[in-house]
Amino acid sequence: MRRRYNPYSLPPWVRKARGVCEQFIIPFCIFQGVRTLLFPTAFDVLFLIVLVLLAVAFKMQMI
Repeated sequence: MRRRYNPYSLPPWVRKARGVCEQFIIPFCIFQGVRTLLFPTAFDVLFLIVLVLLAVAFKMQMI
């Protein structure tokens, strides 16, 4: 049985770090998307995919 995720059970410094990451993930995705369009490399594409998945996880409150 899976435990429910409760963000208030985390230490305060983890909650603050999570909030900071949540604020900066969308601008990083936009920057990386533009960079990938201009200079596409395999690393840039994979990094963009990871950033987008992180942004979706933050928006759906899975992290």
